[in-house]
This record gives sequence, structure tokens and C-alpha cells, in this order.
Amino acid sequence: MHFGIIGVINTILGFVLNMVFYNMLHWNFWLATGASYTIGSIFSYFANKKLTFKVEENSWQSVLRFAGHIIVCYFLAYGIAKPAVGSVMTGYSAAISEKIGMEAKAVEENVAILFGMGLFIVFNFIGQKFFVFKDGGGQGA
Repeated sequence: MHFGIIGVINTILGFVLNMVFYNMLHWNFWLATGASYTIGSIFSYFANKKLTFKVEENSWQSVLRFAGHIIVCYFLAYGIAKPAVGSVMTGYSAAISEKIGMEAKAVEENVAILFGMGLFIVFNFIGQKFFVFKDGGGQGA
């Protein structure tokens, strides 16, 4: 239950940061998504550690496991999302971009951000449950 609530808050935070960094500040795809996941991950680590997985341990091992996990999830999720969306949207991006007044590349990358977020949520839960906080109680999951 806690993981879901924290996940919703973190997903909203990540979405807003992604949109601001990518669409308003015009950062490139990887910088925008990477920065938003770094910020969201800091919140997620402390919230899930205490509330979801009930871990009291304060060790660098736990922090390093979490950081490594986030990096793997990020590159796995967006390494799948960006090329998959590019393949699926070939031929559609131009038509959509004309209708909404956005560059075709920006349309594809915004969709890839959303798809990557969905993949990341799945990979993140599995990794936190079975790798990062595996020794914690996990009662809240």
C-alpha cells in the first residue's frame, strides 16, 4: 500500500520534472529524464526505506544497492522505451506533430518519456522488493 502511494507521488513528481526539463527548459531527452529520476529517486529511497519496507539500517551498502538498482532500471526502461516508441511511431509522428504544433521528435520523445515511466515503475518495484530492501520486512508492499 505504501509503495503505491509513494509511487503515485513520485510518478507525479517525475512527470512534472520531466515535462519542465524537456519541454520548458529544452534539455535533451537523456538529461531531462536522468535529472528527474535522480531527484525522484532520492525521495523514493527514503520514503520506501522507512514506510514500505520498514528498513532501519543506515549503511552505505543499502544506498549503493539502491543507486545501482535505479541506474539499471533507468537505462533498461528508457533503453527499451525510446527505440520502441521510435519504431512504433514512425510515420505517425509527423501527422500528430502537425495537429498539436510540436516537432515530430518532441512528440516521439514525450511518448517515450511516458512509456519509460511505466516500464521503470515495474522494474523499480521488482528490484526494490527483491534486491534493494530484500532484508527488510517488506510488510507494507
